[in-house]
Amino acid sequence: MKKLLASTVFAAGLYGFAGAAYADCGSVSIAEMNWASAGVAANVDKIILEEGYGCSVELVTGDTMPTFTSMNEKSQPDMAPEFWVNAVRTPLDAAVKEGRLIEAAEILADGAVEGWWIPKFLADAHPDIKTVEEALKHPELFPAPEDPSKGAVTNCPSGWNCQVSTANLYRALGAKDKGFDLVDTGSAAGLDGSIASAFEKKTGWLGYYWAPTAILGKYEMVKLSFDVPHDKANWDACTAVPDCADPKVNSYPTSQAFTVVTKQFADKAGVAMDYIKARKWTNATVNGILAWQTDNQGTNADAAKHFLETQPDVWTKWVSPEIAEKVKASL
Repeated sequence: MKKLLASTVFAAGLYGFAGAAYADCGSVSIAEMNWASAGVAANVDKIILEEGYGCSVELVTGDTMPTFTSMNEKSQPDMAPEFWVNAVRTPLDAAVKEGRLIEAAEILADGAVEGWWIPKFLADAHPDIKTVEEALKHPELFPAPEDPSKGAVTNCPSGWNCQVSTANLYRALGAKDKGFDLVDTGSAAGLDGSIASAFEKKTGWLGYYWAPTAILGKYEMVKLSFDVPHDKANWDACTAVPDCADPKVNSYPTSQAFTVVTKQFADKAGVAMDYIKARKWTNATVNGILAWQTDNQGTNADAAKHFLETQPDVWTKWVSPEIAEKVKASL
């Protein structure tokens, strides 16, 4: 699990705004999560906050659970641009109520999709497999990489909230007794690579994934049903809790990703909060950015700059005309 890097203090000058000076934004630390859409979002925020608002921004490495814990307990980093709240809904609600954290924009405007998926070519060949339970009847269709005599349920990397939910659902479904191993891919690249390999070899794949992502734009996948309604109370109390004693079969909730900031950030960089509250984009926009990034082997910073250069119709709505001109001049 990656540790959060300590933020470095920078000095920032006063910038003119609408003919008057506004308060120094100061030093801001932003969590650059280790999945693509959140990494690009962090870099978009860095450019706009630095060039538009005069902040000095440092990106710090983040993962869902450790970033939440650090923000809640230490008020660092200042902001998590794309924070998937399902795993920490109860403690996040408490932190918001008690004034430590603030939920800003729902950055993914049309929501996000989580679940267990199989390749479409396999779903087409086996139309009877529409649920997770039906998939688990066929370990031979989803061979484990280390032991093809067993099936594989592919899990998330360590530190991601989905690793907890997938492990609990694996146990709730009795997947081990049905001939399946729970496979740790080790990293985001490992998870993506396992899907790419399945398509190249035309072999089955079963596991957790989400949208918006470049992978689901490139490879056609089908999300399976857990055949039960989402039980929020049990999800919060057990499915999303590491090593829950008695997990039940549950469906993933409708996933929401918000920008979360510390109260400390809102106080010191209040001038930028209008932007943070307005900044949101659609899955289609994000998928396009991620596809460009993949095709061009771009960094998160490259993808952020490409977005700002090519889609001003989207991002200029998030800021004032004066801020927009500053950002455009910096590109």
